[in-house]
Amino acid sequence: MTERSFLVPEGLEGERVDVALSRLLGLSRSAAAAIAADDGVRVNDTVVGKSERLIAGSRIDVQMPAEPEPLGIDAEPVPGMKIIYDDDAFVVVDKPIGVAAHSAAGWHGPTVIGGLVAAGYDIATSGAAERQGIVHRLDVGTSGVMVVAKGEHAYSVLKRAFKQRTVKKTYHALVQGLPDPVIGTIEAPIGRNLRRDGLYAVRTDGKHAVTHYEVIEAYRSATLLEVQLETGRTHQIRVHMAATKHPCCGDLPYGADPVLAKKLGLERQWLHAVELGFTHPETGEWVEFTSDYPEDLQTALDLLRVAQG
Repeated sequence: MTERSFLVPEGLEGERVDVALSRLLGLSRSAAAAIAADDGVRVNDTVVGKSERLIAGSRIDVQMPAEPEPLGIDAEPVPGMKIIYDDDAFVVVDKPIGVAAHSAAGWHGPTVIGGLVAAGYDIATSGAAERQGIVHRLDVGTSGVMVVAKGEHAYSVLKRAFKQRTVKKTYHALVQGLPDPVIGTIEAPIGRNLRRDGLYAVRTDGKHAVTHYEVIEAYRSATLLEVQLETGRTHQIRVHMAATKHPCCGDLPYGADPVLAKKLGLERQWLHAVELGFTHPETGEWVEFTSDYPEDLQTALDLLRVAQG
């Protein structure tokens, strides 16, 4: 018998014990119920049954007959993915392009989680089996800093921090033209694009989204921006910049100029997560992690600077 202990994440507030264990540990619901029936589940040191409702932040101790194997994770090495920082609570990676945060329907390429598991890292079991440890995501075509929880307590704390917007998320984006004003905020709701599958758009019935930006360097045909995300909607920067007629260079799905993209050698959107800052879930100290531009993005900038003369 082995014991697993963790805190109930906010996403499982009010769920039954068997349902929560199924999601957290990758078990079938019947297997989770069997553990509870054998008095193998304690919440705040009290034995509970399978139908007990959970409260976020409560501590669960589970007596397990054997360590479960994570479900839905293809453990394969990810070339080019670097480890920026690693401790018992979380691991910070420099995610390359062409890598998804986790596996999903229709995606058959490499994933951050799969790469970490293949490298021998222990990942938090919180979250759906294929998304274990994931507290935020970067698009497949967006590179940069990403954090993954290793401990259950870290998962709960980091997930809450992202939800409460206490995390500092800084991106650099090369966009077409020159935004006016040069320091501004874009506040516009985002929802799925009903005409183009897989894309998003500004919609009145979308989710609240706020993007802050500031010009770093301007060129003849494009501008390098520093972007701070107040919210974290899917494709948020790409959608907001496209909506202001300044799409990210190379972002053809959102209306970027293919001629300029080819000139700059871009095969994806020029968008990079350069910095991530948050309160360490165990020590309470503020920590920040950074990532340099990958080769394709740096090359595009160099070409613009040469053209600028």
